Amino acid sequence: MVNEQLNTIFVCSDSVGETAEAVVRATVRQFDAENINIKRWAHIKSEDEIRQLMEEAARIGSFVVYTLVLPELREMIRQEAVRLNVYAVDIMGPVMEAFVHTFNSSSPKQKPGLLHIMDREYFKRVEAIEYSVKCDDGQHAASWGQADLFLLGVSRTSKTPLSIFLAHKGYKVANYPLVPEVKPPKDLFKLPQSRFIGLTMRPENLVNIRTERLKAMGLPFGVSYASLERVAEEMEFAQTIFRQLGCIVVDVTDRAIEETAGAILEALEIRS
Repeated sequence: MVNEQLNTIFVCSDSVGETAEAVVRATVRQFDAENINIKRWAHIKSEDEIRQLMEEAARIGSFVVYTLVLPELREMIRQEAVRLNVYAVDIMGPVMEAFVHTFNSSSPKQKPGLLHIMDREYFKRVEAIEYSVKCDDGQHAASWGQADLFLLGVSRTSKTPLSIFLAHKGYKVANYPLVPEVKPPKDLFKLPQSRFIGLTMRPENLVNIRTERLKAMGLPFGVSYASLERVAEEMEFAQTIFRQLGCIVVDVTDRAIEETAGAILEALEIRS
């Protein structure tokens, strides 16, 4: 049951709804919005289902974001939006109409879930995700040679979420945490320089992130892990390793994961 104390956004799709939800989450990040609940209605097949979800959206004061490829379902949701005074945003319809109009194309296939057909690219992404999970945080050194990308950085510079995000794009990503007291393994220096990405952050921002991490774990704030002196020491050590390995260095300060991933892929394209 939806928690009605939250502001709820409905995501509606005749497939799994990942595209619409990704748009909603990207939008929410632009606001200082904490109490947001996203409710996904997937595999919508009938007008009755649309009527039900629109009435619930009206009841709790939600709006609806949808990706529906069948024109009759899109029309139904538009009619219900007018009837119930619910704001409804069509993600896919206008783009399909623009495609047909601009390129004089025939009508779209109108087949839900084409983005998620189990083709070669799908299995490539699955393999990349499995690899990136296995090789997270310096694990499974024997498999490092298979990595398309290798992320390096000190603690809390977004190595793991970046690895998984890039894996969803089909890249096998390994990552390794840099700590001044631990000398990086020799295997690391045997890998091609072109694969290395060094992640850095402004020390003041990293101190704040680590402090919040300590709070979440119920640990005292005064430990050296979150001190500016310790962070500066780690950053200096990381820069030394970056130079030794010939890393592309990317600053993750105040960047969303998607932005950092974009900067990494752009830098790799320039290097190649």
